Order: sequence, then structure tokens, then C-alpha cells
Amino acid sequence: MVIESLGGDLFGTIPLGDIVLYLNPLHLFLFVTILLFTVLIAVSRTETQIEALFGSLEENEVKVGKKEFKQRRFLAIICGIATAGAMITGDLFNFTLFMALIGIVNIGIVSAVKQVSVLDSAYQYGLIAMMCGLPLFGGAAIILAATGTLSLFELQTLPLNAMVVFGALMMLVGVAGESGIAPFYASKAEMFRTPGSPFILIIHLSSLFIIVRFVEILLILIPVI
Repeated sequence: MVIESLGGDLFGTIPLGDIVLYLNPLHLFLFVTILLFTVLIAVSRTETQIEALFGSLEENEVKVGKKEFKQRRFLAIICGIATAGAMITGDLFNFTLFMALIGIVNIGIVSAVKQVSVLDSAYQYGLIAMMCGLPLFGGAAIILAATGTLSLFELQTLPLNAMVVFGALMMLVGVAGESGIAPFYASKAEMFRTPGSPFILIIHLSSLFIIVRFVEILLILIPVI
């Protein structure tokens, strides 16, 4: 499939050296939406989490300190910007870089939490993300070796290639691990129990938007899907 048939008519491209950004209705919508959410998260204050104390009628308030608040807000903004970049990049390698950055900052958003269960989940997710970095970048390297390019504009014009299919499937495993979706979701689920909404929301959003974008990339690389 070609880019125009998936995301609508091409509005234009923004060449930045070897990096080419391209805009069509789908990518522009995803790009603007994630930026709006990022702005809202940046100007929001963290909520106070109320926990029930078992065996009594009392409640416990869990607040986020000012230092932790600043750290989370900064990393949430970086995560939003990286996700927005992944929405409009026309280069497969830059997509993998944005994906790896998102995985790193997702761990950082909860790194200051003083809860053993949350930190243990973040550690396990970090292990999965590091291991899945190999198929993520390895898949892009295989596609580059098989075609000589990582530009989606060039890849969409090439005939179906077995090595490209293999590289794309490797990238799928890498994206699944980096974004923490099934079957790797169990390593990430406990992270969402930490106080600090709405900053935790960006972890959900980045995963959802990345998957939508990568499905489109798969349809470009493997047109028979």
C-alpha cells in the first residue's frame, strides 16, 4: 500500500537533511492530538491518590512531592514530543529511535516512586524494553540491508521482499516489547498503580499512538496484509 491510500492525500513533506517528515490527514491528526495532550499534561497538577486502609474505615493520602512532580512533568513532555515525532517521520530508523526514547522515559516517569511493587514492575519492563531493542533495531537493519533504504517513500515502491517481511515482523516484536503491549503487558501493568496522574496517562497514550502508527508502517512494508 502507498502512504496516500492509508492516511489520505499528502499535504507535503518537510526535509531535514536525511530526515523527511511528511504530513497527511492521518498523521497530522495523530501529531496534533498527542501534542495537545502533552500540553494539557504539562500544565496540569498531579492528583492526590486516596488509598483505603484495610481493616478500618480510614483513608491514606499519597501525594507527589515538588521535586518528583518536576521530574515527572519533564519526562512526560519528552515522551509526548517523542511520540509526536514518531507520528510524522518518514524514516524507519528515526521511528525506532523515537520508540526507544519512549521506552526509556516511560521508566523514568515512575523512577522516583517509593513503592516497591511499582519499581519492581518498572525494572521488569526495563529488562523487556532492553531485550526488545535488539529485534527493533535489528529489523530496521535487515530492511536496510535488503533494500538499501529506510525511507518509507522508497520502501512503498519496492516489490514484496521476504527479507523485508522478516525485518518488519522483527520490528513488530520490538515495538510490542518497547511499548509494553500484549504479550509483554504484565511487566508494565503495576506501573499504572503509582500516584501521579495525569503524568501516568502519557504512558498509555504513547503506547496507543505508537501501535496505530506502526500498523500503518506494516501495511506499507507488507502490502499483502
